[in-house]
Amino acid sequence: MNQIRAIQALNQKEIENGITPEGSWHVDYRDTAYIYFGGLPYELSEGDVITVFSQFGEPVWLKLARDKETGKSKGFGWLKYEDQRSTDLAVDNLGGATIGNRLVRVDHARYKFRDDEDQDEGKVDWATVSKLEGDGDKTDEESEEEEERPMLPEERELALLIQNHDDDDPMKGFLIEEKKKEIQEALARRGDRSDKRRKHKHRHRSHRSRRHDSDEEMKDADRDDDKSSSRRR
Repeated sequence: MNQIRAIQALNQKEIENGITPEGSWHVDYRDTAYIYFGGLPYELSEGDVITVFSQFGEPVWLKLARDKETGKSKGFGWLKYEDQRSTDLAVDNLGGATIGNRLVRVDHARYKFRDDEDQDEGKVDWATVSKLEGDGDKTDEESEEEEERPMLPEERELALLIQNHDDDDPMKGFLIEEKKKEIQEALARRGDRSDKRRKHKHRHRSHRSRRHDSDEEMKDADRDDDKSSSRRR
Protein backbone atom coordinates (compact mmCIF):
# COMPACT_ATOMS: atom_id res chain seq x y z
CA MET A 1 0.00 0.00 0.00
CA ASN A 2 2.80 2.44 0.89
CA GLN A 3 4.57 1.78 -2.41
CA ILE A 4 1.35 2.28 -4.36
CA ARG A 5 0.82 5.62 -2.65
CA ALA A 6 4.44 6.63 -3.25
CA ILE A 7 4.14 5.96 -7.00
CA GLN A 8 0.83 7.81 -7.18
CA ALA A 9 2.37 10.76 -5.33
CA LEU A 10 5.32 10.84 -7.76
CA ASN A 11 3.00 10.83 -10.74
CA GLN A 12 0.83 13.57 -9.27
CA LYS A 13 3.88 15.70 -8.53
CA GLU A 14 5.12 15.33 -12.11
CA ILE A 15 1.73 16.38 -13.46
CA GLU A 16 1.58 19.43 -11.20
CA ASN A 17 5.12 20.49 -12.10
CA GLY A 18 4.73 19.80 -15.81
CA ILE A 19 7.57 17.28 -15.90
CA THR A 20 8.24 15.95 -19.41
CA PRO A 21 8.64 12.21 -20.09
CA GLU A 22 12.39 12.76 -20.44
CA GLY A 23 12.53 14.02 -16.86
CA SER A 24 10.14 11.47 -15.37
CA TRP A 25 11.16 9.02 -12.65
CA HIS A 26 10.35 6.26 -15.17
CA VAL A 27 13.58 7.14 -17.01
CA ASP A 28 15.55 5.28 -14.33
CA TYR A 29 14.03 2.06 -15.69
CA ARG A 30 14.61 2.58 -19.40
CA ASP A 31 16.95 -0.43 -19.33
CA THR A 32 14.25 -2.95 -18.41
CA ALA A 33 10.97 -4.02 -20.02
CA TYR A 34 9.93 -6.05 -16.96
CA ILE A 35 7.28 -5.16 -14.41
CA TYR A 36 6.34 -6.71 -11.07
CA PHE A 37 2.66 -7.14 -10.21
CA GLY A 38 1.03 -8.15 -6.95
CA GLY A 39 -2.33 -8.26 -5.24
CA LEU A 40 -4.15 -10.01 -8.09
CA PRO A 41 -7.13 -12.26 -7.29
CA TYR A 42 -5.91 -15.82 -6.84
CA GLU A 43 -8.37 -17.23 -9.36
CA LEU A 44 -6.85 -15.32 -12.29
CA SER A 45 -5.00 -17.55 -14.77
CA GLU A 46 -2.02 -16.68 -16.93
CA GLY A 47 -4.43 -15.93 -19.76
CA ASP A 48 -6.35 -13.52 -17.54
CA VAL A 49 -3.16 -11.73 -16.49
CA ILE A 50 -2.05 -11.32 -20.10
CA THR A 51 -5.48 -9.99 -21.04
CA VAL A 52 -5.31 -7.37 -18.27
CA PHE A 53 -1.80 -6.17 -19.09
CA SER A 54 -2.15 -6.31 -22.88
CA GLN A 55 -4.21 -3.11 -22.63
CA PHE A 56 -0.90 -1.24 -22.52
CA GLY A 57 1.30 -3.22 -24.89
CA GLU A 58 2.22 -6.69 -26.09
CA PRO A 59 3.42 -9.06 -23.34
CA VAL A 60 6.18 -11.41 -24.49
CA TRP A 61 6.99 -13.19 -21.21
CA LEU A 62 5.09 -13.96 -18.02
CA LYS A 63 5.73 -15.68 -14.73
CA LEU A 64 2.77 -16.04 -12.38
CA ALA A 65 3.99 -17.33 -9.02
CA ARG A 66 2.27 -20.56 -8.01
CA ASP A 67 2.39 -22.82 -4.97
CA LYS A 68 4.68 -25.75 -5.77
CA GLU A 69 2.43 -28.29 -4.05
CA THR A 70 -1.08 -27.12 -4.93
CA GLY A 71 -0.33 -25.22 -8.14
CA LYS A 72 -2.57 -22.37 -6.97
CA SER A 73 -1.70 -18.80 -7.92
CA LYS A 74 -0.09 -16.58 -5.29
CA GLY A 75 -1.43 -13.44 -6.93
CA PHE A 76 1.92 -11.96 -7.89
CA GLY A 77 4.54 -12.34 -10.58
CA TRP A 78 6.53 -10.67 -13.35
CA LEU A 79 5.75 -9.71 -16.92
CA LYS A 80 7.87 -8.44 -19.80
CA TYR A 81 6.63 -6.22 -22.62
CA GLU A 82 7.91 -6.17 -26.17
CA ASP A 83 8.18 -2.37 -25.99
CA GLN A 84 9.79 -0.95 -22.84
CA ARG A 85 7.54 2.12 -22.98
CA SER A 86 4.55 -0.10 -22.23
CA THR A 87 5.89 -0.57 -18.70
CA ASP A 88 5.34 3.12 -17.93
CA LEU A 89 1.70 2.86 -19.00
CA ALA A 90 1.09 -0.31 -16.98
CA VAL A 91 2.70 1.12 -13.84
CA ASP A 92 0.81 4.42 -14.06
CA ASN A 93 -2.59 2.97 -14.98
CA LEU A 94 -2.79 -0.36 -13.15
CA GLY A 95 -0.87 0.49 -9.98
CA GLY A 96 -3.54 1.15 -7.35
CA ALA A 97 -6.37 -0.20 -9.52
CA THR A 98 -8.91 -2.59 -8.03
CA ILE A 99 -9.47 -6.01 -9.59
CA GLY A 100 -11.88 -8.39 -7.91
CA ASN A 101 -12.01 -6.21 -4.78
CA ARG A 102 -8.23 -6.41 -4.43
CA LEU A 103 -5.81 -3.49 -4.72
CA VAL A 104 -3.25 -4.18 -7.43
CA ARG A 105 0.38 -3.18 -7.15
CA VAL A 106 2.45 -2.67 -10.31
CA ASP A 107 6.02 -1.42 -10.46
CA HIS A 108 9.09 -1.52 -12.67
CA ALA A 109 11.36 -4.52 -12.13
CA ARG A 110 14.69 -5.98 -13.18
CA TYR A 111 13.99 -9.68 -13.28
CA LYS A 112 16.95 -12.04 -12.91
CA PHE A 113 16.63 -15.64 -14.04
CA ARG A 114 17.86 -18.39 -11.75
CA ASP A 115 20.58 -20.69 -13.07
CA ASP A 116 18.10 -23.59 -13.22
CA GLU A 117 15.31 -21.52 -14.81
CA ASP A 118 14.31 -22.01 -18.44
CA GLN A 119 14.04 -18.55 -20.02
CA ASP A 120 11.79 -19.88 -22.81
CA GLU A 121 9.24 -21.34 -20.40
CA GLY A 122 7.34 -18.10 -19.83
CA LYS A 123 7.34 -16.83 -23.42
CA VAL A 124 3.91 -15.81 -24.68
CA ASP A 125 2.35 -14.71 -27.98
CA TRP A 126 -1.17 -14.33 -29.33
CA ALA A 127 -1.44 -18.06 -30.04
CA THR A 128 -0.47 -18.77 -26.43
CA VAL A 129 -3.02 -16.27 -25.17
CA SER A 130 -5.80 -18.00 -27.11
CA LYS A 131 -4.70 -21.35 -25.73
CA LEU A 132 -4.60 -20.06 -22.14
CA GLU A 133 -8.02 -18.44 -22.44
CA GLY A 134 -9.90 -21.69 -22.88
CA ASP A 135 -9.09 -23.44 -26.14
CA GLY A 136 -8.09 -26.56 -24.23
CA ASP A 137 -10.60 -28.76 -26.06
CA LYS A 138 -8.62 -28.66 -29.28
CA THR A 139 -7.38 -31.85 -30.85
CA ASP A 140 -3.66 -32.55 -31.21
CA GLU A 141 -3.96 -31.75 -34.91
CA GLU A 142 -5.63 -28.38 -34.21
CA SER A 143 -3.07 -27.54 -31.52
CA GLU A 144 -0.25 -28.35 -33.93
CA GLU A 145 -1.74 -26.04 -36.56
CA GLU A 146 -2.18 -23.30 -33.93
CA GLU A 147 1.46 -23.56 -32.86
CA GLU A 148 2.67 -23.41 -36.45
CA ARG A 149 0.60 -20.41 -37.57
CA PRO A 150 2.25 -16.99 -37.79
CA MET A 151 0.71 -13.91 -36.17
CA LEU A 152 -2.19 -12.57 -38.19
CA PRO A 153 -1.94 -9.09 -39.73
CA GLU A 154 -4.95 -8.11 -37.59
CA GLU A 155 -3.10 -9.23 -34.46
CA ARG A 156 -0.08 -7.11 -35.37
CA GLU A 157 -2.38 -4.17 -36.04
CA LEU A 158 -4.02 -4.61 -32.63
CA ALA A 159 -0.64 -4.66 -30.89
CA LEU A 160 0.37 -1.44 -32.65
CA LEU A 161 -2.99 0.16 -31.89
CA ILE A 162 -2.70 -0.60 -28.17
CA GLN A 163 0.91 0.49 -28.13
CA ASN A 164 0.93 3.64 -30.25
CA HIS A 165 -2.58 5.10 -30.36
CA ASP A 166 -3.17 8.23 -28.28
CA ASP A 167 -4.47 7.17 -24.85
CA ASP A 168 -6.45 10.41 -24.60
CA ASP A 169 -8.47 9.54 -27.70
CA PRO A 170 -11.95 8.51 -26.46
CA MET A 171 -12.26 6.27 -29.53
CA LYS A 172 -9.27 4.10 -28.58
CA GLY A 173 -11.32 1.58 -26.60
CA PHE A 174 -13.84 1.26 -29.41
CA LEU A 175 -11.10 0.81 -32.02
CA ILE A 176 -9.46 -1.91 -29.91
CA GLU A 177 -12.75 -3.82 -29.57
CA GLU A 178 -13.39 -3.54 -33.31
CA LYS A 179 -9.91 -4.86 -34.07
CA LYS A 180 -10.48 -7.79 -31.70
CA LYS A 181 -13.65 -8.63 -33.65
CA GLU A 182 -11.62 -8.56 -36.88
CA ILE A 183 -9.16 -11.01 -35.32
CA GLN A 184 -11.98 -13.38 -34.33
CA GLU A 185 -13.40 -13.22 -37.86
CA ALA A 186 -9.97 -13.86 -39.37
CA LEU A 187 -9.45 -16.83 -37.03
CA ALA A 188 -12.90 -18.16 -37.97
CA ARG A 189 -12.04 -17.95 -41.67
CA ARG A 190 -8.76 -19.65 -40.97
CA GLY A 191 -10.59 -22.32 -38.99
CA ASP A 192 -12.92 -23.03 -41.92
CA ARG A 193 -9.93 -23.57 -44.19
CA SER A 194 -8.35 -25.83 -41.57
CA ASP A 195 -11.57 -27.87 -41.36
CA LYS A 196 -11.54 -28.33 -45.13
CA ARG A 197 -7.91 -29.47 -45.01
CA ARG A 198 -8.70 -31.89 -42.20
CA LYS A 199 -11.71 -33.29 -44.10
CA HIS A 200 -9.54 -33.65 -47.21
CA LYS A 201 -6.95 -35.56 -45.20
CA HIS A 202 -9.69 -37.71 -43.67
CA ARG A 203 -11.02 -38.62 -47.14
CA HIS A 204 -7.54 -39.67 -48.20
CA ARG A 205 -7.21 -41.80 -45.08
CA SER A 206 -10.65 -43.31 -45.74
CA HIS A 207 -9.70 -44.16 -49.33
CA ARG A 208 -6.50 -45.78 -48.13
CA SER A 209 -8.49 -47.68 -45.52
CA ARG A 210 -11.00 -48.94 -48.09
CA ARG A 211 -8.19 -49.99 -50.42
CA HIS A 212 -6.56 -51.80 -47.52
CA ASP A 213 -9.83 -53.58 -46.66
CA SER A 214 -10.32 -54.59 -50.30
CA ASP A 215 -6.79 -55.97 -50.50
CA GLU A 216 -7.39 -57.99 -47.34
CA GLU A 217 -10.66 -59.36 -48.76
CA MET A 218 -8.89 -60.42 -51.96
CA LYS A 219 -6.18 -62.16 -49.96
CA ASP A 220 -8.82 -64.00 -47.91
CA ALA A 221 -10.59 -65.06 -51.11
CA ASP A 222 -7.33 -66.37 -52.58
CA ARG A 223 -6.64 -68.33 -49.41
CA ASP A 224 -10.14 -69.89 -49.57
CA ASP A 225 -9.58 -70.87 -53.22
CA ASP A 226 -6.26 -72.49 -52.31
CA LYS A 227 -7.92 -74.48 -49.52
CA SER A 228 -10.71 -75.65 -51.85
CA SER A 229 -8.18 -76.72 -54.46
CA SER A 230 -6.22 -78.68 -51.85
CA ARG A 231 -9.33 -80.52 -50.68
CA ARG A 232 -10.26 -81.46 -54.27
CA ARG A 233 -6.78 -82.87 -54.82
